Amino acid sequence: MAARKAVLHHRIQGRAAGVLERYPAAVRPLAAPPPGSGLAPVMGDFGPPGIGHMVATMANPVAFSRERMRRYGPVQWMGAFGRRIVGLGSPAAVEELLLDRKHVFSAQQGWEFLIGPFFRGGILLRDFDDHTYHRRILQQAFTRTRLVGYLNLTTPRIVRGVDAWQPGPAFPLYDHVKELLLEQATVVFAGAELGPEATRLSNAFEDAVHGGKAMIRTNMPGGVWNRGLRGRRLLEDYFRRELPAKRAGDGDDLFSVLCHAVTEDGESFTDADIVDHMIFVMMAAHDTSTNAISMLAYELARNPEWQERLRKESQALGKPTLDYADLDRLPSLELAFKETLRMYCPVGQMVREALADTDIAGHFIPKGTLVMVGAYTMMRSAEYWPDPDVFDPERFLPDRAEDKSHRFAWPPFGGGAHKCIGRYFGGMTVKATMHRMLLTYRWSVPDGYEVPLVAGTGPTPADGLPIRLQRL
Repeated sequence: MAARKAVLHHRIQGRAAGVLERYPAAVRPLAAPPPGSGLAPVMGDFGPPGIGHMVATMANPVAFSRERMRRYGPVQWMGAFGRRIVGLGSPAAVEELLLDRKHVFSAQQGWEFLIGPFFRGGILLRDFDDHTYHRRILQQAFTRTRLVGYLNLTTPRIVRGVDAWQPGPAFPLYDHVKELLLEQATVVFAGAELGPEATRLSNAFEDAVHGGKAMIRTNMPGGVWNRGLRGRRLLEDYFRRELPAKRAGDGDDLFSVLCHAVTEDGESFTDADIVDHMIFVMMAAHDTSTNAISMLAYELARNPEWQERLRKESQALGKPTLDYADLDRLPSLELAFKETLRMYCPVGQMVREALADTDIAGHFIPKGTLVMVGAYTMMRSAEYWPDPDVFDPERFLPDRAEDKSHRFAWPPFGGGAHKCIGRYFGGMTVKATMHRMLLTYRWSVPDGYEVPLVAGTGPTPADGLPIRLQRL
């Protein structure tokens, strides 16, 4: 599977280059600004008929974004998924969109277009008062006490999973991390113990995630979209079937917690709400953490001095696993984690739809426009980050503080009302897993190796990320 993905990645890159040569940019404004508004039009081009620039963006999003910035600046439009989409590439423009002070940008309608059929009803796919209501209840599942409980459930599985890896010269790290965190998701989130049921749940979840990434968005039998819809239905059936037992029990898994979550005002979730939130949270927590761990390990393989620095830090802690209080006691790991989020943002884009004519950064945005933040590509822009392609965790030290050049220069968790509610859980998972890896193994990659990345929730290894893994 990994080999086929890598081959496909190289084919897409070749086709992308040919497409760009065949279809030169037909520059035009997205829409004419209202007379006397003083607003500038958003300039751009659709790209090849029908598909727009989808192939080019998926083949090499960083290079594509840099070329678009050169041509059109930080607010521009392009064609994709059959629609015109405005892309934002500056922290100031991102701030306007995510803070949405005019309450004119809909996350629900924006994400509905991309992943709605698979993750409808999740916290990210809700707006305004409805979003606030649901977030207030969902927050009960991410308090410090709850996070401690999740870490206690997670830790034995991390230890068992990481310690069971078989060292070798081409160990597919991404594939093994994915398997490890899928187990975690089914146990810690869904409360499903390992066995045939958990396997079916994991497979359905994977199908739903892949459905949301599908380029061909039609319900053809056997297609990715079709499998995604079937996976969503299976997940719905499972959570509905298990709800009565979870409501009657007192488990520590997220599913049980959501069944009993109540705010001070007595607000709680309906059965349908719980099903929707469970499906979305499993996707958001698993997929992003898998990518973050994999890409952090990749950079530590390419930068052995940083790997050794982090290993000595973990060894100095003197503990085989992390307690919740230990998460802030590994400062070098925190720096490396933040740099990984900058270089390989696990949520590569954020999307909204304009509910009315409005503006961003002095540019006219007509009603119905999809507006997308390219967080991954913006954090690889030399305009906002010195040497953006260099792994340099010390850029986050207080005396440099490159992330403080603008409050939205580093937005891996989004911002505003929709800032990621699970960001502390994600950081906890990454650090707990990496701590165990550092104490157990040393790893490297061949000189000159560059992991081929494909578009997913964020940049994802296409080849399984083969590393040379050695037990200490």
